[in-house]
Amino acid sequence: MSAPDTLMDVYTDELKDLWSANDQMRQVLGKLSGQAHDSKLKSLLEESLGGITKHTDTIRSLLEASGGEVEKEHCKGMEGLVKEALKHGLQEAPEDGDLRDIVLIAQYQRMSHYGITGFGSAAAYAQALGRKDDAKQLKSIVSDIYKADEYTSKLGEKLAKLAAKHEKAD
Repeated sequence: MSAPDTLMDVYTDELKDLWSANDQMRQVLGKLSGQAHDSKLKSLLEESLGGITKHTDTIRSLLEASGGEVEKEHCKGMEGLVKEALKHGLQEAPEDGDLRDIVLIAQYQRMSHYGITGFGSAAAYAQALGRKDDAKQLKSIVSDIYKADEYTSKLGEKLAKLAAKHEKAD
């Protein structure tokens, strides 16, 4: 990939990166959801798979509409986050279900925050380019991710309190 020359190049590069990031996150979430102890967390991770697929479909349609190449560009940032998620969520996952769940939440949120920044930036680029419909769709994705993030934060706080109670009882 060559250096972008225009804001439109930056915009389409961001979309290609997000496509790859989504594909990578979807693959790891499929593995992590099977490790979840809490039924609400398990449901959230499984439901997120559908949301990510929907967001990826939006990316593809925005790339088509922009006249850019409809292909993804491997996202090295998400690659690193995925490696960490697999390490902490699978390979070195705590035995205790509550502890494992808070580790899974942390890994999920790290990957989600990457999406928030990427989709937020892409929305700003789309707005600046006068692509109001693109910006609206991208902002909607950011909103979806924020909602899941807020939910997992609350769930994580609850599970952390449970884990702390277990430690005090021991």
